[in-house]
Amino acid sequence: MYRNLHDFIIALEKANELIRVREFVSPVLEISEITDRISKAGGKALLFENTGTDFPVLINAMGSMRRICLALGVNDLDEIGSDMEKLFKHLLSPKDGLLDKLRMLPALNEIASWMPKVLSGKGACQQVVMPVADISRLPVLQCWPYDGGKFVTLPLVHTVDPLSGMRNVGMYRMQVFENDLTGMHWHIHKNSARHYREYKRLGIRMPVAVALGGDPVYTYAATAPLPDNIDEYMLAGFLRKKKVELVKCLTQNIEVPSDADFVIEGYVDPAEELIWEGPFGDHTGYYSLPDWYPRFHITCITHRKDAVFPATIVGIPPQEDAYIGKATERIFLTPIRLAMLPEIIDMSMPSEGVFHNLAIVKIKKDYPGHGVKVMNSLWGAGQMMFNKMMIVVDEDADIHNPLSLIKYIFKNLSVPRDIVFNRGPLDVLDHSGSEFAFGGKIGIDATKGKKEITGNSIKIDGNSLMIKYPEIKSVNDSLLKEAVPVLIISLDKNSERGLKNLTHAIINEKGFEDIAAIVYCEPGLDISCYGDVVWSVLNNIDAARDCFIATPINPKSSPKLIIDGTRKSLENDNFKRQWPNVTVMDEATIKMVDEKWEKLQIGPLVPSPSLKYRSLLRGNGAIAE
Repeated sequence: MYRNLHDFIIALEKANELIRVREFVSPVLEISEITDRISKAGGKALLFENTGTDFPVLINAMGSMRRICLALGVNDLDEIGSDMEKLFKHLLSPKDGLLDKLRMLPALNEIASWMPKVLSGKGACQQVVMPVADISRLPVLQCWPYDGGKFVTLPLVHTVDPLSGMRNVGMYRMQVFENDLTGMHWHIHKNSARHYREYKRLGIRMPVAVALGGDPVYTYAATAPLPDNIDEYMLAGFLRKKKVELVKCLTQNIEVPSDADFVIEGYVDPAEELIWEGPFGDHTGYYSLPDWYPRFHITCITHRKDAVFPATIVGIPPQEDAYIGKATERIFLTPIRLAMLPEIIDMSMPSEGVFHNLAIVKIKKDYPGHGVKVMNSLWGAGQMMFNKMMIVVDEDADIHNPLSLIKYIFKNLSVPRDIVFNRGPLDVLDHSGSEFAFGGKIGIDATKGKKEITGNSIKIDGNSLMIKYPEIKSVNDSLLKEAVPVLIISLDKNSERGLKNLTHAIINEKGFEDIAAIVYCEPGLDISCYGDVVWSVLNNIDAARDCFIATPINPKSSPKLIIDGTRKSLENDNFKRQWPNVTVMDEATIKMVDEKWEKLQIGPLVPSPSLKYRSLLRGNGAIAE
């Protein structure tokens, strides 16, 4: 694998997967806008060499299937799961005799060679020690116009459980407040937040070290949903087939990778008042709004002589994080199958579902209710507890072909028989829950074993519908023409007629008899783009509140699954939390980048993706008006 980040940059360049940008580009908004264009266009990694600081910025380095595979040292992500499965089966198979046990020794030696090792002395990450710890010397990005400031976006945050001594390496954004002070965005469900609560209970300071760069495997491992008792550097060692070498920090009793590009050392004092952190344009495609988080005091910054600052941006998908998430989907399918649910054949978590909002699970079904059993098991498993919509299908479904999949689902789905509603934890960043970090979930059992539903082409007169019901702004009936009984409607809810009253009116219209589902979307959303519909709707629902079954008056008309994927408000929905705006770039930055594009020498002009989504903005600011 790679000795350091420079090795990875060389590999990217050899693979024709890197563009060097020599023109000055500001870390404030400009790098983000350029990267958003390139990443959404399926472009290459970018190395911004002139950032107004001493350090270049590497971004979008894992932003394609090819580059995430390069980062993890494989040709196909499924190779990792296959290696993991072989290892599990070898270790767990029955060992009857001495020879069988002796044959395990090479595997045990190989596993031992992956364990992290602490070196004596200093590492390359400590070649330069800043005389005064000053994070403003680093090219930290401001990604979106209404961000609370600059944020470190690819930090490997190291903490240690004060009781067990177990290390945790996680990725938590860091807002810069002063030259030696940042926030530490620890969500309540994360291991580092648990460590923080333990230090607070003990009344002692919490040492923290933040590494940036090094082997890209470290960055992936920091995002991986590992159990508490598994060291991220054990996973990194397995992935790179080589142990991670660590060195002690200079001012904190904590270890970091010796080949990192930067190390930011410091502490969090649990007795200290929290700091108001955010907003931040997040991976959901919406701003996560400000809240109180711990203060991270910087005591030392060290770096390699030739350090490169790694960064990423998140926002409306797809972005680089979609491919990091795809690696997690493929890698962690194996332990789920081996240790928990052997009936699972495959799983897909599309980027439009921003990791946790949508999961499609393919199983080998053996009995009635098997699909529901799988849903309930997964909703109780680690970070799958954040999932909002889970769809279970049989082994003959093609879960990686969207049109084929939706045809399969509605061929086997009977409403309401195959719909499951549940409640449980939601991701802290979820803005749609009626309560913070808690809300509804919906499961769809689209497995066979029940009477299949014959699909017929359904005709709806969308224009007549919009004339009769002026709050309906557009209608997408293209799925109906494919014999998929789903109608997508763009709706302005600011009318005297409430959504449920409108629903009960239109489902009794002629032509609606065989429709199985109606999906309402925000006005301004391009409802002809199914990816955008999935992204927007799943972000905007609490299934316990926004998904319901509507029954027409006509007994020959089938019940309908209704999904209200519109923005919620106090006036229309009695929604009492603040609703965030979407993450789009401001017009001035878009214009500036347009004018600078030719000098960047990165290919033909790519229009700003933000132009497509600006119609979803509600007022100015991170909070929608």
